[in-house]
Parts: sequence; structure tokens; C-alpha cells
Amino acid sequence: QVQLVESGGGLVQAGGSLRLSCAASGRTLSSYAMGWFRQAPGKEREFVAVISRRFGSTNYADSVKGRFIISRDNAKNTVYLQMNSLKPEDTAVYYCAASAGVYYDLVEYKDWGQGTQVTVSS
Repeated sequence: QVQLVESGGGLVQAGGSLRLSCAASGRTLSSYAMGWFRQAPGKEREFVAVISRRFGSTNYADSVKGRFIISRDNAKNTVYLQMNSLKPEDTAVYYCAASAGVYYDLVEYKDWGQGTQVTVSS
């Protein structure tokens, strides 16, 4: 099991940027594919981005493609989500999660962080 802690959330105006971090402990992050998910009030948790464990291949939800960038630094045991051109509809709690492979379905992710709030004002 790996413990995950997100940070970097906050309040930002539309068009602004934030960088989220997800720090891992307990096991080395390089053993996992890492995903970011988000959950807005009254909505289901949804996939945002994923990065593979070995080659750093990435995939994104259509709603964030071209605006968000997922990356990882295995030496620091940390995964990042750079969020640019933020929109009010990006407002949500953002979670990072670890999985054995590259998946889009949250049920494939066994270890989750506690989440960090991102609020985008119009």
C-alpha cells in the first residue's frame, strides 16, 4: 500500500494556473501508474489524467486536454498536475490515485489521497 498526499489546491481566477502535487510514501512511486481524478459538488468522481509507471505515457480526459499536464518525478516520489487556462467548471476536489496499470476507471485504483480543493472563480 502507498500513502498519497495532495497539495497545491486553492482559489484562482478563470484563466489562471495551479500546480497540484501528490507525494507518495510507504512504497516507491515508480511501481505504479498514477492518475488524477476530480469530484465536483453533486457529481460523480471523474477521470482527469493518467501517467504510466515506466515510460511516462500520458492520457487525458477530453475536457482538460491541451490545458492540463500530468508529470512525475520518481526520484522525488511525486506526481504533478499542471493546470492552465482554468475554467469555473474545473472547480472540484482533486484526488491522486495509484494503480497497477494505466486505467481510466476509478475502480482500478486502490490507493487514494485525501484530495485538495480547487476553486476557479469567474
